[in-house]
Amino acid sequence: MTDDLDDLRMLLKAAPAPEADAKARAMALAMENFDRLQGSADAPRSSEDRTKAAPQNGVRRMFKFLTSRPALAISTSAAALLIGVAVILPVTDLRTGPTDTPVATAKPKVAEADPASPDTGDVAAVTERNTTPPGTMDAPPLPKANHETAEANLDRATGNDLASSVATAEPAPVEPMADVLPEAEPEAEASLLAEEALPAAPATNGGESELSDPAAIALAPMMEGDAELRLRMEAPAEAIGGTLGYVTAEPVVAPVPELVQPQLEDTEAYATEAPNPVKVTAEEPVSTFSIDVDTASWAVIRSTLNMAVLPTPDQVRIEEMVNYFPYAYKAPTEEEAFASTISVMPTPWNPGTRLVTIGIQGALPAVTERPPLNLVFLIDTSGSMEDPNKLPLLKQSLSLLLAELRPEDQVAIVAYAGSAGQVLPPTAAADRAAIMAALDNLASGGSTAGAEGLELAYQVAEGMKADGEVSRILLATDGDFNVGVSDPEGLEAYVAKKRETGTYLSVLGFGRGNLDDAIMQSLAQNGNGTAAYIDTLSEARKVLVDQLTGALFPIADDVKIQVEWNPATVAEYRLIGYETRSLRREDFNNDAVDAGEIGAGTQVTAIYEITAPGSDALLNDPLRYGAATAEGTEGELGFLRLRWKAPGEEQSTLVETPITGTEEATAETRFAAAIAGFGQLLQGSVYTGDWGWDQAIDLAVTNRGDDPYGYRIEAVNLMRLAQSLSAN
Repeated sequence: MTDDLDDLRMLLKAAPAPEADAKARAMALAMENFDRLQGSADAPRSSEDRTKAAPQNGVRRMFKFLTSRPALAISTSAAALLIGVAVILPVTDLRTGPTDTPVATAKPKVAEADPASPDTGDVAAVTERNTTPPGTMDAPPLPKANHETAEANLDRATGNDLASSVATAEPAPVEPMADVLPEAEPEAEASLLAEEALPAAPATNGGESELSDPAAIALAPMMEGDAELRLRMEAPAEAIGGTLGYVTAEPVVAPVPELVQPQLEDTEAYATEAPNPVKVTAEEPVSTFSIDVDTASWAVIRSTLNMAVLPTPDQVRIEEMVNYFPYAYKAPTEEEAFASTISVMPTPWNPGTRLVTIGIQGALPAVTERPPLNLVFLIDTSGSMEDPNKLPLLKQSLSLLLAELRPEDQVAIVAYAGSAGQVLPPTAAADRAAIMAALDNLASGGSTAGAEGLELAYQVAEGMKADGEVSRILLATDGDFNVGVSDPEGLEAYVAKKRETGTYLSVLGFGRGNLDDAIMQSLAQNGNGTAAYIDTLSEARKVLVDQLTGALFPIADDVKIQVEWNPATVAEYRLIGYETRSLRREDFNNDAVDAGEIGAGTQVTAIYEITAPGSDALLNDPLRYGAATAEGTEGELGFLRLRWKAPGEEQSTLVETPITGTEEATAETRFAAAIAGFGQLLQGSVYTGDWGWDQAIDLAVTNRGDDPYGYRIEAVNLMRLAQSLSAN
């Protein structure tokens, strides 16, 4: 082992010595090869760089770069900055104190206050200094401004308000700013002056601003559009050592237009007359009128009060207010069509008088005994019926009625707008789905051809007639008839003629704003029907469900009331309400004169206020030559006569009842008196004296009696609401 190592050692020693620069050459060769191998061969030419595609590819690469996130961020920031400058600078508040802010791209020569000038409040002497930095080119000179023309234009644009708002001062003349902006076209020059040269415009001649003519031209549209344009001008500062500053004009506040709450068009019309006066019994002892079972006025009053508005006197018909409520009157016997109840009580609002209440209760036959009903719904679908409290409420209301009809009853639907048409042919009431589908398909639009609709409804009703059946038309409308026969007299004559056929017409009113109560009343009275106003679904149930039998099945036609007062016991009297139902004395015995109808189970209430002879409450002086005296009737206040005809009959029946004055009042009649007082308070009656809301409310609450449906407590709440509205 040792010999081998020795041999190896000897061989190594015998190897030639390395050259001195061999290592260096080897390292240089290695580095050269390394550098050469780091590169790569030229890539093949892209097809995108071919001659025809190069422009399109360049545009594509540009849009790709511009839609990258960094590019979008930069462009958005730049746009926001530019918009901010354009919006904020024109409305920036005026600054005070010196400024070296340039007004052009090139640095101009600006006026500089001389520190040696005394602080006298006048404009100090100024020197010019060149603020152009090295390497910046001066802007070309701008033509001199025409100050007189600009001043005239400014005066025309702002008027006396601007002239009075300019600060008054007498500064030393100051050279106007000029030769500081580059030349430009007239339009660009005017715009540039308006935006940049205006803040530095000097004040001369007592503070009157002098601007260049182009500036005034550019400013004129701005001043026309903004009456509060602020005048900016240089003026002497009082406490800053003569440094030039700005004085703002007093703001000119434009008058604020009066804000008026828009009012909805109100074309409502009401059938009303002046309240009945007090009559002297010796001169006119007989009072005659037709009964009235309508209740529309109460619902209108409720609707008006719920709008926080007191009803107008023409909306108030006291008899309809009183007749809205059910009363526990004596029921008629089986042989009687109706029975009368009389009561006498002291007048709540006048201790010197008494109230005589006459109540009539109609007979109520069993439902099974009523004849089959042929009912025609005549529905107003004109454009005025589009409100939610009109056609939509109408559909809901009539749907309540369908549940009260019997299978043998029939229903047809006629609708009218610009023209009339039959929507549903006569259909059995049992087919409720078909009837409801026809109702649901109704939509409002067009004018109001009410007369054409009435004519078609009567034709349909005539075709539905059969022996022993009752035919009725139920008109649902806001009363706004504007096509065809639309005057009350023409409609009255037409309907009066048609009632002779045995088909009666009742009217349901909907909505407010154009409610024509006058037409509704005329149609109902002459059509031998009733008039009601539907303002809520609850009212619809009361009229079309609770009172359906009374509304559609009359038990007496042409019902008339006549009271003859005894001059020996009654010196004066007045009928409260029934102004639109007044009849002449001779009409009572004339069966050809139409009057109101009483339906099955219907009640009617009439109230007189009477004054005894010698009472301090008498309103008329006695006659100089005396008056006729009555004989043998000292124990009676008056004499009540009722006349009516059975449905379809030509001859009337007469019933007479004396009024003795001993008839006792009940809670029912006292509540009726409270409602009559309520109506008079709404009318502003001269007959209630000092009696007011508190007394009316107390009288109603005390005599509320049985009130299963809450009608009477609702009346109390409406009284309280009217009291609050009256106080305001």
